[in-house]
Amino acid sequence: MAVAKKVAGVDVLLKIKDTSGVDTILGGQTGCTLNREADTIDVTDKTSGGFKSSLAGLISWSVDADGFVVLGDSAFEKIEEAFLNRQVVEVEIRVGASDDTNGVTYTGSGYLVDLPLEFSQDDAVTYSLSIEGASALERQKGAESA
Repeated sequence: MAVAKKVAGVDVLLKIKDTSGVDTILGGQTGCTLNREADTIDVTDKTSGGFKSSLAGLISWSVDADGFVVLGDSAFEKIEEAFLNRQVVEVEIRVGASDDTNGVTYTGSGYLVDLPLEFSQDDAVTYSLSIEGASALERQKGAESA
C-alpha cells in the first residue's frame, strides 16, 4: 500500500506539448493554478420545502500561471505561437513524483485567453497566462508510465 504524503507546490510544474509531441516544462514558473468548476441547474419546485434545489451541470476548467520570461524556452515559444495563431495547446500538470503511485496527472487541451507580459523598470520581465479548457480534463492516478 502506498504511503500518503503531502506535496510541495514548488514540485508541481505546468508542461506544454511542443510541436514534436513532447511535454516540455514551461520555464520560469513561479505559480500555477488549476481551476475547476461546475455550473448548477436550478431544479427548485414547490415541494422543496422552501429551499433551492440544484443539479450539477456542465463542468469547465482553466489554468492560470505566471513566472519569469526565459528567452529561448521552447514551451514559452509554443505559448506565444499558439496565442498569436489562435491555436489550441495541450497542457499537463503532474502532482507527485513520476514514480509516486498516489500521484495524479491532469491533461487537457485549451486556448490561451490572456497572455500579458510585464516590463517593470525595477524587476525581471514576467508573464502571466490563462488557458481556458477546450476539451475534457483527464485525470490519471498512479505512477507515470516510462
